[in-house]
Amino acid sequence: MATCPECDAEIEVDEFDVDKGDLISCPDCGSNLEVSSTSPLELEPADDEDDDDDDEDEDDDEEKEDDDFDDGEDADDDDATEDFDE
Repeated sequence: MATCPECDAEIEVDEFDVDKGDLISCPDCGSNLEVSSTSPLELEPADDEDDDDDDEDEDDDEEKEDDDFDDGEDADDDDATEDFDE
């Protein structure tokens, strides 16, 4: 048994089935928890760094799309300039 650090609910976890660093979810409050110790079994709120990394990746993708769009505009501007030169 372990206690959720967020809502103090008792969570049934077999200390022999988990390793330090494993992630589990509290069935009462839904918090993501990380096993910080197996003897005694202790849980702590999991870092949400993975979610932040996903957000950063999405931002990078949007920037790449913007760059592609800008390249397209430059090509159109060059064509317009060539029409005036002729």
